[in-house]
Amino acid sequence: MTYWALNAVFLAVVAVVALAAVLARRSPSWRGIALATIPLVILTAVFDNVLVATGIVGYDEGLISGAKIGVAPLEDFAYTIAALVLLPSLWSVLAPRRDPE
Repeated sequence: MTYWALNAVFLAVVAVVALAAVLARRSPSWRGIALATIPLVILTAVFDNVLVATGIVGYDEGLISGAKIGVAPLEDFAYTIAALVLLPSLWSVLAPRRDPE
């Protein structure tokens, strides 16, 4: 199984939860998610590159796409994107409903 195939499983779950939030008319602030994406992707790039460059984390070259940011494979960024969408979506879906005032 390639890393993209593994990511597809996680991203599908994230998509279902985000869709549930939208359909329940309780979707998170997409603008806030977009703004949070910038620093989190930068931090992911920095720390993933350190982890891969120092050998703490390694990847089977046959299972990655070959696209990289620095030395970190692009596949690594899927988890950051998944967290950025999943956590606010879950928060929105699971939060108690407020009575309109």
